[in-house]
Amino acid sequence: MPKMKTHSGTKKRFRVTGSGKLKRSRTGTSHLLRKKTKKQKLRLSHAAVVSKADAPRLKRLLCI
Repeated sequence: MPKMKTHSGTKKRFRVTGSGKLKRSRTGTSHLLRKKTKKQKLRLSHAAVVSKADAPRLKRLLCI
């Protein structure tokens, strides 16, 4: 049986925390920033944790 390969797109978008949870960046930060408030942009800059429902599928793609 060959080795499992990590999904390239997933490894670029998600990080594993020390406790094993998955972190992701928030959407809406690439363009059209002039119409967003400073408060919105500040909140978008912080990472979010992936939901419990999506975590098993992503862990399989990351070979964890």
